[in-house]
Amino acid sequence: MPEITPLFVTQENTDHLLSWGDAVDALIAGHHLPRPETQDLFLGHHGETLLNRAAWIPGLGFGTKAVTVYDANRSSGFPTVQGAMIVFDATNGTVEAFVESELVTKWKTAADSVLGSKFLARPDSRTLLIVGSGSVALSLVHAYKTTFPNLDRIFIWNRTQSRAEELIDNINIEGVDIQLASNLPKAVMRSDIVATATMSRSPILQGDWIKPGTHVDLIGAFKADMREADDTLMSKGCLFVDSRKTTIDHIGELMIPIESGVISNTDIRADLYDLIGGHEGRTDNDQITVYKNGGGAHLDLMIAKYAISANLREAAAA
Repeated sequence: MPEITPLFVTQENTDHLLSWGDAVDALIAGHHLPRPETQDLFLGHHGETLLNRAAWIPGLGFGTKAVTVYDANRSSGFPTVQGAMIVFDATNGTVEAFVESELVTKWKTAADSVLGSKFLARPDSRTLLIVGSGSVALSLVHAYKTTFPNLDRIFIWNRTQSRAEELIDNINIEGVDIQLASNLPKAVMRSDIVATATMSRSPILQGDWIKPGTHVDLIGAFKADMREADDTLMSKGCLFVDSRKTTIDHIGELMIPIESGVISNTDIRADLYDLIGGHEGRTDNDQITVYKNGGGAHLDLMIAKYAISANLREAAAA
């Protein structure tokens, strides 16, 4: 029997090897493969959840990521989300690698959002608002600036203003004015792209605040009882998702307004598979585009394989 030694791919040994441009390219390449099989499992109750997401992509293999989400950890000093991912070889099913979930989630989440924005945001966008101030927000700053080099102003808003200030103190990007947004409606009205990355269970973003031409990137809601956008925004925006299969029947952002009749399944114009395959995204500068970043397990697998490849290349060059 051949000796098999799985890789241990961590934030520490791999993060510096990755780039936002290459992460987006890895997602594009993955979407040229057959559509995946995916399955999610949720255990626990409000505030304490185990989320297990698994995917199989023909030609890429199997991957399963298990994370706990503890809301109370925000005040205790522990990370809110903790876990790991196992990647299995596509040829023989052996364990190829154990990948730290923080690494996968960081690069998957922001790359997913900016890939959607390449199709849906105006190319001349110059002002970005990030709602939330956690680790995802920091990744979004760098990913969006890489994707939209003309961005020269970024607003940060958070319910707890001190956390937004702390995030701003940790950001240093040449040529970008990073500002605290103390008034959320005014910041929304002044922004070309609005990205929400919160743990909100009720709408925090109102459609009446959104000006024509804005792209809205909804990231935070990942369970059936979670929403970040109100009914007005969902009904007036042109709706897109990263994957129909992992969002429409699973995430409250879509489930709740569909169940109440505000929108229907047919209002979802396209997902990333459609957009990468040539489906039309934004069609004019006045459209309000809304993108639901569901962050499905197939995206975790694509990014994990990218991280594994980068780790192997580094080892081979050593």
